[in-house]
Amino acid sequence: MSLEVGIVGLPNVGKSTLFTAVSAVGAEAANYPFATIEPNVGVVPIADPRLDEVARLAGSRKVTPTSLELHDIAGLVAGASRGEGLGNRFLSHIREVDAVCHVVRCFHDPDVVHVDGDVDPARDLEVVATELLLKDAETLERAADRASRAARTGDREAKSRADILAELRAHVDAGQPARALPSTDPEVAQVSAELGLLTAKPTLYVANVAEADLPGGDPGLIAPVREAAAAEGAEVVVLAAEAEAQIAELDAGERAEFLDALGLERSGLDRLVTSAYRLLGLRTFFTAGPTEARAWTIRAGQTAPQAAGRVHTDMQRGFIRAEVVAYEDYVAHGGEAGARDAGKLRVEGKDYVVADGDVLHVRFNV
Repeated sequence: MSLEVGIVGLPNVGKSTLFTAVSAVGAEAANYPFATIEPNVGVVPIADPRLDEVARLAGSRKVTPTSLELHDIAGLVAGASRGEGLGNRFLSHIREVDAVCHVVRCFHDPDVVHVDGDVDPARDLEVVATELLLKDAETLERAADRASRAARTGDREAKSRADILAELRAHVDAGQPARALPSTDPEVAQVSAELGLLTAKPTLYVANVAEADLPGGDPGLIAPVREAAAAEGAEVVVLAAEAEAQIAELDAGERAEFLDALGLERSGLDRLVTSAYRLLGLRTFFTAGPTEARAWTIRAGQTAPQAAGRVHTDMQRGFIRAEVVAYEDYVAHGGEAGARDAGKLRVEGKDYVVADGDVLHVRFNV
């Protein structure tokens, strides 16, 4: 399961600098619009101290963290929905990711040009939001027309789809993102996903501030970002991309000193990845043995066979049972053997929903 987060925003807001800091790929970062045309892709390991503890107790020789894919998508501009600035290509890249990380410039620097000439986070937020809404409105109009024609035949499924599309279209036409539609009908989410609606993507906001303004950023520039996020119940991560790029090059000891000097307990990148993980509704489970301790990513609500399939497809196909120890019990009793002796190891079947932190040993036969 590839979990992908697209970094979006206007040109020159710090997207590629941020990407360079979180990825070993080293995205091109330049002081002119459209330095990035094709999206750079980087795999970002997710730090989890629980994995290190599981590995220690299991005596594992190798430790492999779970990860997310970050896509550095080229900057949007006003008119992107009509093809301005190669907009259709950029918008199609957004359509392919699972979630969006919207970077907003919240710093002044005369040496870094702004595509609109001055720094105005509220305007920048509106430009990106408007272009995504316009593209979705176009997508919904075409889909609604097709569904309406099919509904005239009396087909009940077609009528239901036409009603859902009409509801989505009215919501987007009113300037509201599809993800904010107050509906508990699972078919609404299904239709949104089928159409690849851009504004249906879960969104995390990143305020890119000047290093001198850390840890909280310039209140006047940050306020519009917080307001936009609050309006849809989203999170805001405040960071300085330039500082994060420097932090990424330091060893562990130097990194701790630098963060302390900036007044930060954790790097902005750690907070961003953690927030993205939470945004996608993900859970982590562990497998551990002498050879390797490894963290695996699943979506909330997935069952033991589905989790087994993350390790190997044969495990899901031939799943018999899972031996499960909660992380807290694994640590409290010194590993799997101690947890088994204490009666904390459970045998679970195909309907078991894996909890965050579970340590799994899957039994299977193919």
